[in-house]
Amino acid sequence: MHDKHIVVGVTGGIAAYKACALVSKLTQKGAQVKVVMTSHAAEFVKPLTFQALSRQPVYTDTFDEKDPEKIAHIDVADWADIVILAPATANILGKLANGIGDDMLSTVLLATQADVYIAPAMNVHMYAHPAVMANMKTLEERGCNFIEPGAGYLACGYVGKGRLEEPESIIETIERHQAAEQNLYGKTVLITAGPTREAVDPVRFFSNRSSGKMGFRLAETAAQRGAKVILICGPVALSIQHKNIERIDVTTAEEMYEAVHKRFEEADIVIKAAAVADYRPKNILEQKLKKQPGDFQVEMERTKDILMSLGERKQDQYIVGFAAETNDPLENGKDKLKRKNLDAIVVNDVTETGAGFQGDTNKAIFINKLLQEEHMPLTSKQEMANHILSLVVRDLEEAAM
Repeated sequence: MHDKHIVVGVTGGIAAYKACALVSKLTQKGAQVKVVMTSHAAEFVKPLTFQALSRQPVYTDTFDEKDPEKIAHIDVADWADIVILAPATANILGKLANGIGDDMLSTVLLATQADVYIAPAMNVHMYAHPAVMANMKTLEERGCNFIEPGAGYLACGYVGKGRLEEPESIIETIERHQAAEQNLYGKTVLITAGPTREAVDPVRFFSNRSSGKMGFRLAETAAQRGAKVILICGPVALSIQHKNIERIDVTTAEEMYEAVHKRFEEADIVIKAAAVADYRPKNILEQKLKKQPGDFQVEMERTKDILMSLGERKQDQYIVGFAAETNDPLENGKDKLKRKNLDAIVVNDVTETGAGFQGDTNKAIFINKLLQEEHMPLTSKQEMANHILSLVVRDLEEAAM
């Protein structure tokens, strides 16, 4: 935490008093801390308390511009290396999940590209409410890190999960997370994600069921581990926000081929998670095809094999491929690994429950070029992204020995 710029966001719950200890301990560790409070938080703890503990100005009002040369909520958002929301109420979770910025804290959260850690605290039934759970899931998918509340006696009189984690534990968790996830610092990771679309006419196209979720989770995790990430993605309904991620949007297999090859030499690691079309219509109609009697045939031609071309061209890059299979996944995966000159391949049987496209979970086998197999059981795509990158780091470290 030493010399880190940390923004502590405090919201209006009784657990706001614990934020005082959190700010104090962060300051003692050598961090520079700025506190941003909601108006409701100020009903529990006065801003002067946090000012004394942090020795920094405390922010409570979006329109209270302390320096006329800067926009306060943007300046604070850019300043931060880490943002900690403690306590995080159901209200702030709903705002952040839905992109609402109506006060100083919510606008800072929307503007920052720092790592965000959220420590919820609320009534046990509020914490378990489907809307709150859905908001937390949305935020986790966008790369926020949650520090789960403890269970015990709550201020409302209930006993259960919802008590803000202790300040020492919050700091410990963040330090462990930050230390573990800086093992890609100085590396450039190129990741492809999502499907491609191959036009038939101005309104129709061939595509596949890929959502891009696995690739986006990999991009977020690599960025959190300190890597510079180049994310090249097909048409997806996903957003991503991290200061270490450069996003490049493409549509067709040819566009993805060009974009990948343009940036390939910059990369230390390439993870090819996109589901690229193997075939495209040979002739694209300039006008919309009208319904006609009888059948209609589309002549298809092969697209360029991006992964094969990278395997042929690679020098020191570590290349990971993905193989979505419906039969003989291990055999087909090992064949693809060898034939395309890869360093590793992630193989999954998309016919298995929870392991197909579009879902939030996955189940796969990681195989490296030494044919070492790591079976990854059914888990969230976020957890799988962590597991895959840890295996890549392991291989790189062993190769360097």
